[in-house]
This record gives sequence, C-alpha cells and structure tokens, in this order.
Amino acid sequence: MLTLSEAQKHMDETLEALRREFATVRTGKATPALLDTVRVDAYGGHLPLNQVASVSAPEPSLLVVQPYDASLLRAIETGILQADLGLNPANDGRIIRLPIPPLNEERRKEFVRLLHKMAEEGRVSIRHSRKEANDRVKARVKAAEISDDEGHREMQEIQKLTDEHQEKIEALLAVKEKEVLSV
Repeated sequence: MLTLSEAQKHMDETLEALRREFATVRTGKATPALLDTVRVDAYGGHLPLNQVASVSAPEPSLLVVQPYDASLLRAIETGILQADLGLNPANDGRIIRLPIPPLNEERRKEFVRLLHKMAEEGRVSIRHSRKEANDRVKARVKAAEISDDEGHREMQEIQKLTDEHQEKIEALLAVKEKEVLSV
C-alpha cells in the first residue's frame, strides 16, 4: 500500500501549502504572515523579510518591523512597497510601522476571489495526486502484482482520502472567507 501513503503525504503537503498561502491574504487585522511574501535586497541577494527583521503585531491594526541591522531600514521599506500589499510603511529611523487600513467592500470581494482561486489550485493538486496513485494501482494490477479486487479496494481508499482532503480545503476556505468578509 505504498501508493496510498505517498498520496496521503502529497495531499497533506498540499493542505499545508494552502494554509501558508491563505495566511498571506489580508483580513481586517494585522498578522505578521501578511509580510511573508516581502523580499529585501540585502547582503547581495533577495532575502525574505523574516531573515533580516522581526515582525510583530502589537495592535490589531498595526505591524511593527524591527530590522536586525539598522542599515537595512531603507531596503526593508523598499521591499514592502515593491510587494504591492497596499501598505504604507512609516520609518522612524529605528523601526518601520505599518498601519493596516480597514478593507473596503470591493477589496474584500477581491480577496475572496483570490482565496477561491488558491483553493481551486489546491483541489487540482489533490486530484493530480489521486490520478497518480490510481495510475500506479492500475499498473500494479496490469503487472499482476495485485488482484483486481485488491486494486479496486486500494482505489476506493485513495478516493476516500481525496474526499477527506477536499473537505479540509473547503473548511479552510470557509474559515478564511469568513475572516476576510467580517468587518
């Protein structure tokens, strides 16, 4: 049953990736994960923000970025602006404050569409895992490694696993959508 465990591992990885992607979508409140996509030109490369600064959310509508190296303050500010998150950094010479403005209705709907697109990509990845696992089972049946009945049973298990992961995606989407739409 190697194919079932491989399929489950890939589907679990897909769910984790989707959780990380959902965390980068803005809701009405500030979370450090909003800045996960920010890259900073520092030390001769493009580094993730969390490697050159600490990010905290002292208030529900404010993020504070504290650089580990004060000389990177301008580069961090530039990285935040280039990430096109709709945030305006306020640099006081030591830290960067990012006030999180409330979302208007149009922007909320735009974020919901983005969430649905991300969820669909997750569903496609889950279905792709199912297809690969089913193809392996069919190949094993054809090669007479397992019986037709055993192959059919394994394919039912794979479908059950697929359905469970699809439901988890729907639950994640519903929770995040509710967060985004709540005022």
